[in-house]
Amino acid sequence: MKKYIFLIFQIFGITSASVVVAQSYQVQPIPFNQVSIEDGFWSPRLKSHSLNTLQTCIHQTRDSTERINNFKKAAGLLEGQHQGIYFDDSDVYKAMEGIAYSLINNPNPEYEKLLDDWISYIAKSQQADGYLNTFYTLNHPDERWTDMEKHEMYCGGHMIEAAIAHYQATGKKSFLDVAVKFADYLDDTFGPGKQHWVPGHEEIELALVKLYHTTENKKYLDLARWLLEERGHGHGKGGIWESEWGPAYCQDDVPVSEIADIKGHAVRAMYLFTGMADVASEMNIPEYVDALKRVWEDVTQRNMYVTGGIGSSRSNEGFTEDYDLPNKTAYCETCASIGMVFWNNRMNLLSKDAKYVDILERSLYNGVLSGVNLEGNLFFYVNPLESDGDHHRQRWFGCACCPSNISRFVPSIGSYIYLKNDNEVFVNLYIGNEANFKLANTNVHLTQKTNYPWDGEIAISIDPETSVPFNLKLRIPGWCKSFGASLNGKTIEVSSIEDGYLSIERKWAPGDKIALSLEMPVELIKADDRVAENKNKRAVQRGPLVYCVEQIDNATTNIDEITISRNNIFTITQGEGKLNNMKVLTTTDKANKLTFIPYFAWDNREPGKMEVWINYKNQSSLYTN
Repeated sequence: MKKYIFLIFQIFGITSASVVVAQSYQVQPIPFNQVSIEDGFWSPRLKSHSLNTLQTCIHQTRDSTERINNFKKAAGLLEGQHQGIYFDDSDVYKAMEGIAYSLINNPNPEYEKLLDDWISYIAKSQQADGYLNTFYTLNHPDERWTDMEKHEMYCGGHMIEAAIAHYQATGKKSFLDVAVKFADYLDDTFGPGKQHWVPGHEEIELALVKLYHTTENKKYLDLARWLLEERGHGHGKGGIWESEWGPAYCQDDVPVSEIADIKGHAVRAMYLFTGMADVASEMNIPEYVDALKRVWEDVTQRNMYVTGGIGSSRSNEGFTEDYDLPNKTAYCETCASIGMVFWNNRMNLLSKDAKYVDILERSLYNGVLSGVNLEGNLFFYVNPLESDGDHHRQRWFGCACCPSNISRFVPSIGSYIYLKNDNEVFVNLYIGNEANFKLANTNVHLTQKTNYPWDGEIAISIDPETSVPFNLKLRIPGWCKSFGASLNGKTIEVSSIEDGYLSIERKWAPGDKIALSLEMPVELIKADDRVAENKNKRAVQRGPLVYCVEQIDNATTNIDEITISRNNIFTITQGEGKLNNMKVLTTTDKANKLTFIPYFAWDNREPGKMEVWINYKNQSSLYTN
């Protein structure tokens, strides 16, 4: 039985419409256009995304801010200078990527027409040589590429990703042609024997790999590697490099193959590591993989919150020193948790090791989902683990990277459920769905039914067109200490778990059925003793979900004074009101009834205090499920 123990959290080509990844990975995601989600947990979130998240992003970028108008101005359709922050173009691109993804499974002529209109503004604002950035075009036309911190390549990377998504969704090349022209301009300007460049905010690297697979033009992959190799050699210049934070803030203090410790801005680091993994898999660079493994250990063992959130410091939106994990002032940017999903997904693709999916799932269900309210129209930029009742989601932000990132991430969730190669199918996430894919030239229909994450009962039906041999690998989550499985009603005797997966290798026939039962008791999580703020405290977790206390549910108790111990009996009950269809936990502290709710659902009702880490007394343990 696998027991993956955290040091911080010790538990007592374009072949798809998904996020394109390098084809040399050991396994490939089954893309979300081949996965139809019907799930009690995720279907409401996908619906609120379609109805509210996209509409919020459209309204804010088009009507309430100057983001779209900046493109119209650069296109000569309006007069005036650029308004807003120099990286605002990226919010438009991320929203467009989210709209394009939604079109893949939910065709919408209105959304498609909107994208056509926006693409026309973007295409007209592109300069003759391929350059595209409204901040510089409108306000500083003679200062291109003078400050590596000004996000020119960052914005361009998001533009490339959005253009690829639009092409996948519609088959139209109007936006892709803009992206190719921009990438060709970059390749003409930067590279060996040309201008040095270190992007202050990484993103272009992974985007260029996607463009390589979309166009099959290897020069984009070569440029991605060159940009990675530029780091750590003193080429970075601009305001950030000359500030107190220095090059480490942008992951530019050492060559990427020598990275061992996590430093600097959290989101930038996640995008860097994702790009490194993509390039390493495609170009066979073992030193990149070794560096990624080293820094992954540093992040997950010494610098990650129990929610899977990362980046403890508001001042640099990132990391300070090992085990510095304050709760009330935790930064835990929503974009950083999305980045953790990207990076850990790539690490799983590189290794076929489920420990990376354990982290992906932790970040997904806690760090990412907390970033958007249940209705899908209010957002957290910062996700603390404690609040005095004065921290609330907002409809938008001056720096709006998180809402637009949520808009593009949520509709792609289907791409993280399954992986496959020629003779293996991996089930990484337990989400109700129907998937259709080809394996060994045989069409396979796979159905998953479950009430996860509220319980651990999963039913999987395998229906190939004809019998086909392959190894079905079911992830046994690191939090799960006991499980059972059966095939066609007969118990599977499990001798070992390899890299976190239960393997069932056989010739699969139409109608084969798997039942997997993951025990999901309430557990108390102990922080590493070196996390000073969590001494004599525990966090409550059940399955992949971290729980918290909110004042609204515990009105008769000052939640700062709540104490739990190992003899607390937790009862699992059905939530009410906005928490309907959720499982909440109840127990007692002295004479008071205590209620714990999923962390992702806090601040969805009325203002009040919230805490994840609870005062603890060491007594004997007793839990009920």
